[in-house]
Amino acid sequence: MRTVGILLCAGSSARMGFDKLCTPLCGLTAIERSATALISGGIDRLVITTGTTSRAFLAGRHFSVPHMIVEGGVNRRDSVRSALAMAEGDIAVIHDAARCFVAPELVRACIESAMRYGSGVAATRATDTTLHEEKNGAVNVVPRERLWLMQTPQVFRLEEIRAAYIREDLESTDDATLYSAAGHTLHFVESSADNFKLTIPEDWTRAQRVCTRFGIGFDTHQLIKGRLLVLGGVRIPYEKGLLGHSDADVLVHAIIDALLGAAALGDIGRVFPDTDAQWEGADSLELLEKSVRLLRERGFQPATVDATIVAQAPKLAPYISDMRENLARKLDIEVGAVSVKATTTEGMNDEGRGLCISAQAIASLH
Repeated sequence: MRTVGILLCAGSSARMGFDKLCTPLCGLTAIERSATALISGGIDRLVITTGTTSRAFLAGRHFSVPHMIVEGGVNRRDSVRSALAMAEGDIAVIHDAARCFVAPELVRACIESAMRYGSGVAATRATDTTLHEEKNGAVNVVPRERLWLMQTPQVFRLEEIRAAYIREDLESTDDATLYSAAGHTLHFVESSADNFKLTIPEDWTRAQRVCTRFGIGFDTHQLIKGRLLVLGGVRIPYEKGLLGHSDADVLVHAIIDALLGAAALGDIGRVFPDTDAQWEGADSLELLEKSVRLLRERGFQPATVDATIVAQAPKLAPYISDMRENLARKLDIEVGAVSVKATTTEGMNDEGRGLCISAQAIASLH
C-alpha cells in the first residue's frame, strides 16, 4: 500500500509567542524533526500545509520523498481537507508538526494498524484520577480505564478519511472523532507522554531539556620558560607558560572542544587549525566567542560547562572566580552555569612533574 504523510504546519504559534515550527531546536526545527520521523516511519510521499510563517521556511526545502506544499486553511479542519484533496495513495498519515518528538516506531505502528484495521490512532491512556465538575459544584469520578488522550499521528485509509472530511454534517475536534462520526471503528496505538505537543512556552522549555546534547573536551600543553601562562583568559604569574600556536589556554581549548563535540562540529583543530596564520597568538577567549557564534548559527545555545584543570603548580584557587566570569561572559550564560575546578596529580605523570598542564571539560547545549 502507498502511504502519504500529511504534515500540518499552518498554525500561527499564537500561544507560544514565537514561531515554534521554524525556530531551530538543538539544530533542527519542529518541521524538520516531524518530517524526518514520518519518512523514517514509512511514508512514501509528503503533503505539507503551510501558513504565513512556515511558507518562506519551506521554500526550496528538499526531502527524501516526493512532496508538495499546499496552502493551509483558517483552521485545522480546513488545512487537513485541503491536504487530503491533493493526497495520493492508500493510507493517510495525519500529523501535527508541533509533535516533533514523535518516534518513527510509533508512526510505523500506526501505519500497520491502519493497513490491517482501517485506522491507527496514537493515544495515551489516562493515568490520573479524572473528575467531572457539575454546574452545581458537585464532582463525579470519571472511570479512567477506558479514557484515551489523543495525539498524532492519526492514520486512516485515505478514501475513508477523505470522505469523512467532505461531509459538512459531521462535528469533530480531530481526525479520529470525525472518522468515528462517519461510522468507522477507531483502533488505538498506545503512545507515551514523550510524544508531546509544542503549544505554550513551558513546552519549549521541556523540549530543550529533552534534546539537550553533551560533549567532552580535553587539551594539554607543554610548560616552558618564556611564555605567558593564561588559563580561562586570566594571566597567572608563573615562571613558565604554555606552548602553543595561540595563547595555549588549555582550559578554554578543552571547553571549545566539548561545545563543538556536543554539536558534532568536529574539534578546535578543525575549526581553528594551527596551520592558519590568523590564529597565531590568538586570544582563546575570542576563539570561544567565535565558537559560540558558530553554534548559534546551527541552532544551539550553550547551557552548562564543567571543567577541571590538572596542574601541579602554580596554585590556581585565587584565579578560579575570574576564570568563571570570563567564560560565562563569552558563553553568554550565567556564572552559576560555569564550573571550574583545579587539581594536582600528587607529583605523578607529566602534570605532576611540571612538564605540562591539562584540562578536561563537559558541556551541554540546548
